[in-house]
Amino acid sequence: MPLSLIPARLFQHYRDVTPEMLRQAGITLLLSDLDFTLAPKSVRRPDPALRAWIAEMKEAGIQVMIVSNNRSGQRVTEFCADLGIPFQGHAGKPSTRGLEAAMARAGADRTHTAMLGDKLLTDMLAANRAGVWALMVEPLGGAATLWQKVLHALQAPFKALCRFRQK
Repeated sequence: MPLSLIPARLFQHYRDVTPEMLRQAGITLLLSDLDFTLAPKSVRRPDPALRAWIAEMKEAGIQVMIVSNNRSGQRVTEFCADLGIPFQGHAGKPSTRGLEAAMARAGADRTHTAMLGDKLLTDMLAANRAGVWALMVEPLGGAATLWQKVLHALQAPFKALCRFRQK
């Protein structure tokens, strides 16, 4: 269980993660955070772009499942129902238990699983600890609160190292 905060790949937007890229890496299960990864926290329903991206993943044979620490099950339940995808709530990231439960539900192992998220201290740490491919996106909606701005500033050196390794 590596304690690395460094993602394997860094993307500007979730749409930059393509089914082709995932298939080439042998990924059949894409776990994803919801808030700030697929939609700003204030957005209650999936937009057409997200619906199209999920449809592309499904057509390519890649299962998508939300793994969320969200305290309110209602938002995640409604959002995922609209998308027609399952979710693992109260994941406890950076613990690996939510990711492991999601993989068990999907019948996938860690070598065929990736985790997409926007935060180093939860999503990327959980992914690296679980031994799945850690994919990071810039947060949708940006940093709104002072705490989020501090977190984003603290993430900068780790993201820079990831960019350097990607070259």
